[in-house]
Amino acid sequence: MGKLFVERRPEEGDYAIRRPGAERISGHESTQAEAIERAREIDPNAAVLVERVRYTDRGHPDKWRRP
Repeated sequence: MGKLFVERRPEEGDYAIRRPGAERISGHESTQAEAIERAREIDPNAAVLVERVRYTDRGHPDKWRRP
């Protein structure tokens, strides 16, 4: 089973969908929810992991979470 990462791109103001180790993105959407949905369309069997974009008592922005 593969993985797809959804990460925020502050310069562009959107969210990128990227495979591990890839230099190019597989897609991008304007909202995180749209990017998660698109990642599931790209590969329905992949584990979609979302970049944590805020500090919480359970994690920091450099951690990944399931949507």
